[in-house]
Amino acid sequence: MNNLKVNFMKPIKRLMLVTLIGVSFMSCDDFGDLNDDPNNPSQVSPDQLLTDSQRNMSDVIGAVNGTLYVQYIAETQYTDAQEYRTTNASFYFWYTDPIQNLQTIIDLNTDEETRDQASALGSNANQIAVARILKAYFYQMMTDRWGMIPYSEALQGEEDFSPAYDSQEDIYEAIITELKEAADQIELSEAGVSGDILFSGDMEQWVLFANSLRARAALRIADVGGDVSVDPAAEFADAVDDGLINSDVLYPYQSNADDENPWYSRFQTRTDYAISETIADYMKGLEDDRILVYANPAPNYSNDDGVVTFDEIRGMPFLEDAGELENAEISFPGSAIGAGGPGVGDQSAPLPIITVAEMHFAMAEAVERGWITGAAADYYYDGIEASWEQWGVYDDTNFADYIAQTEVAYGTDDWDVQIGTQKWIALFPHGYEGWAEWRRLGQPELTPNQFGVGTDPQIPVRFTYPSSENTLNQENYEAAVQAQGPDSPNTRIWWDVD
Repeated sequence: MNNLKVNFMKPIKRLMLVTLIGVSFMSCDDFGDLNDDPNNPSQVSPDQLLTDSQRNMSDVIGAVNGTLYVQYIAETQYTDAQEYRTTNASFYFWYTDPIQNLQTIIDLNTDEETRDQASALGSNANQIAVARILKAYFYQMMTDRWGMIPYSEALQGEEDFSPAYDSQEDIYEAIITELKEAADQIELSEAGVSGDILFSGDMEQWVLFANSLRARAALRIADVGGDVSVDPAAEFADAVDDGLINSDVLYPYQSNADDENPWYSRFQTRTDYAISETIADYMKGLEDDRILVYANPAPNYSNDDGVVTFDEIRGMPFLEDAGELENAEISFPGSAIGAGGPGVGDQSAPLPIITVAEMHFAMAEAVERGWITGAAADYYYDGIEASWEQWGVYDDTNFADYIAQTEVAYGTDDWDVQIGTQKWIALFPHGYEGWAEWRRLGQPELTPNQFGVGTDPQIPVRFTYPSSENTLNQENYEAAVQAQGPDSPNTRIWWDVD
């Protein structure tokens, strides 16, 4: 296997681009002198880099394309994405912005010239651990979207403008190792990290977050088979033993334009997205109360009495001309996820990064696979209950009626169908995570958009590489295509074997 360990001990001897905040990092004598000239900052401290990197998580959990592929959301006017015409996407931003920022945090807390100053913002070990955890988070998102990507030769700057692509097996081994080592590296008795908008420097929560991400990653590769370099069963069980999250990890949006919920932003002047008919009809058919907050009432069907009913929710179907259906006939995503429109949306509505419900479903599946002990049915029902509580709709009577239905009641003969379907519902509106789990488990069975591109439209199973890679990094691009398969949205990535 390639050596995937980042060389944390390399001194910082050159300027490093920090794209998001548009400044260059210089070896700092005093991190406190950041505001000598607030209009032309010349130095960046680790707490700023951490905050900016965490803000980029919003671009993962609030992204649109994944929600279209798994039919959480439908387009109401411009339908290229849901017709699978926009699968080419750039991954450069993730390298030059959050991942580079996180690597800079590691370097600042490692280099002998800067580590003492950096320690004023949290112990060196804790800052390095947090940066490693978040790097693993972003890298998993990237490899799940594109497949093979540059990893071991990434972030070399002027030393290597043409990095090789690593196999997903190697990347996943590195991600799981990083998450394990980073959790072990955390010093609970030392100062927590500054600039942390997720956990406010609570290092115990960072340990649980790392363990939960490791469990997610281990489960993602459960079906790859063969002689893999990492044992997903052992890693999952170890992560559970080390402790998983006990509360939902949500992105804390603010009531200001600089850090507002992206779904709120999208609906301030436009109405380009509606709740999909697929998820709306499925949940309405089961009288699943979550759909009453996932979506707002369609105006033409609303009683305007302040009490939302299932009949008032109308999903958007796939149409050859989406504009033929008036806005008053469809339900927009609900204010619970920040959407809805002016006066309806919630600017600071949080969005899920990883939830207790997801972990319960993961443990139910792990029991069925023989990875851990316990009752799969209990974990399954706990997952549904946690999701209902997450969205504020839990009611004892309604919940009991819901799980008693034949289509919901747990049975081990088709555990993948039941867990996969309930996980699909619970992951809303996290499109990329919902898309990843749909590809892995194949549940629920979704019908591709008949108006999609090509004679036999298929839901994309990966993004295609940036067009420039075939010219700027041609040799390595071609090697990746040779190893992985055609650079097509229909080429399955390594762990997608269902």
